[in-house]
Amino acid sequence: MTVSIKTPQEIDALRVAGRLAAQLLGMIGEHVRPGISTDALNDICEQYTTQVLGCTSAPLGYHGFPKSICTSVNHVVCHGIPNDKPLKRGDIVNIDVTVIKDDYHGDTSAMFYVGEPTIQARRLCETSYEALWVGIGMVRPGMRLGDLGHAIQSHAEARNYSIVREYCGHGIGRQFHEEPQVLHYGIPGTGLVLEPGMVFTIEPMLNAGKRHVKLLADGWTVVTKDHSLSAQWEHMVLVTDSGVEVLTLREGETPS
Repeated sequence: MTVSIKTPQEIDALRVAGRLAAQLLGMIGEHVRPGISTDALNDICEQYTTQVLGCTSAPLGYHGFPKSICTSVNHVVCHGIPNDKPLKRGDIVNIDVTVIKDDYHGDTSAMFYVGEPTIQARRLCETSYEALWVGIGMVRPGMRLGDLGHAIQSHAEARNYSIVREYCGHGIGRQFHEEPQVLHYGIPGTGLVLEPGMVFTIEPMLNAGKRHVKLLADGWTVVTKDHSLSAQWEHMVLVTDSGVEVLTLREGETPS
């Protein structure tokens, strides 16, 4: 495993890309409402990405992915393809955006409520957000990725949620997906030792039911096998000399 240590110039570029991705994700929230399609949300994001941010949408055309964002509704775990089906009141949807600015990637995602969610859906989304910040709180030089994964897994399972194991966080920079793979489960004291200058995403996927998932025939959409709800949040982080810097904080969002 070769994990790149980013230079100060690369870190500055990733800060810019992360900030712009956060701006895009913050913008789209007001458009998530009953009756709008995820296709329409995709078009709004693509226009904002290119015309306002001056960026490129990284998912568009990535290994053949047909859209500019991923929209994962209810029991869709990740990589949902935007379509023309209207969102319904009570739906929950993860919107995952990645922009490219001056060759560097900014990657982040969040859960959104379509109208008022059920108590169960709200609790799942809130717990997945907590799990993200539990993981972020573990990041510092000398920490192992197994410790980070174990902390996230423990937080989720203590609240009777399961952790998806087939998909994980990843290093990021000039490439969309780099080493290391950042698992959201693990054994303390194992895995890569973190060093200053590493940049990667943390993006735990929590299921309300069992952890098992399946890939649909489109080759992208991943759903829970038992049709239970799933929720995910994602931030891009930098390992600093003393701890962690979150590169994709949205306006008004404070570290938990």
